[in-house]
Amino acid sequence: MSLLTRRTLIGGLAAGAGSLLAGCDAAGQNEHVRGLIFKGADWNQWTQRALTDRNALAREFRVDQMSPVFRTNGTRDPGTPDYAAHAAAGFADWRVRVDGLVARPQAFSVAQLLSMPQRAQITRHDCVEGWSAIGKWQGPRLATLLDAAGLSTNARYLVFHCSDRYAGGRPYYESIDLVDAFHPQTILALGLNDRRLDVGHGAPARLRVERQLGYKQAKYVERIEAVADLKPLYGGKGGLWEDIAGYEWYAGI
Repeated sequence: MSLLTRRTLIGGLAAGAGSLLAGCDAAGQNEHVRGLIFKGADWNQWTQRALTDRNALAREFRVDQMSPVFRTNGTRDPGTPDYAAHAAAGFADWRVRVDGLVARPQAFSVAQLLSMPQRAQITRHDCVEGWSAIGKWQGPRLATLLDAAGLSTNARYLVFHCSDRYAGGRPYYESIDLVDAFHPQTILALGLNDRRLDVGHGAPARLRVERQLGYKQAKYVERIEAVADLKPLYGGKGGLWEDIAGYEWYAGI
């Protein structure tokens, strides 16, 4: 089964339930929907890892195929005093830390991130709610940040710590393995459709890992931590929705 066909299949399953859902949290509370969407996820990861080139690209689109509106979802504003102060100052003092199992911990300003070589890609965002949108994302490859920090040979995963909070104050986080981290389309996006990210879309920096579903695309990234094991972190399943709603950790499409 091709990558595009798997993407279409998962999107179709989500769309079938989409009319019943108000958001990703609603999907997470429905056991039947979760079973439909995520059944066979282990098979999906195995096929992508074993049967496709690990650098195989998600489909990229033409400018004339971009969606007229790229909707926001999930948190639309972290709403904390600290985040509001950063936003008011244009994120001039925002830092994205890269630490954990690294040789050279880093704290990148937005200006430093913008000075790095930028990748632009027009790709489709597929949400578990059943909708999709095509947009142009711009930002440095995640590999550039990791090379600057110098990953330890013990590192197996990257954890993205974010500024938004869910479910009684739980911090939003997500994680990916090193195969996806070094994929050529995995970027720390700073812009959408030739403009700097706005608050609703995750300003000033969000993850784009194009071969996975939308809930893996963490917004408001403030720290990237290299770890050997996900179990000691938060609920131990590698992401907020994985911890509280049973979403699969690997959401490949």
